[in-house]
Amino acid sequence: MVVYKVFYKDYDFKRGRLLGMLKERRKDLRGRSPLESGLRWARVTFGHRVANKNEIFVVPRELATDI
Repeated sequence: MVVYKVFYKDYDFKRGRLLGMLKERRKDLRGRSPLESGLRWARVTFGHRVANKNEIFVVPRELATDI
């Protein structure tokens, strides 16, 4: 499972601010890399919270799922 941490660039403080976290969605991975899919989904989900959607970036993290 991939979990994405969603940040936006805060130029006033010269750092990234955490907006939230998203879990992967399998249907969005068709034909796209996990990073590209996560970025697209983050822009749709958190785009209304920032002035510029291009300032959003994601950091993917693999989680071990031992069942």
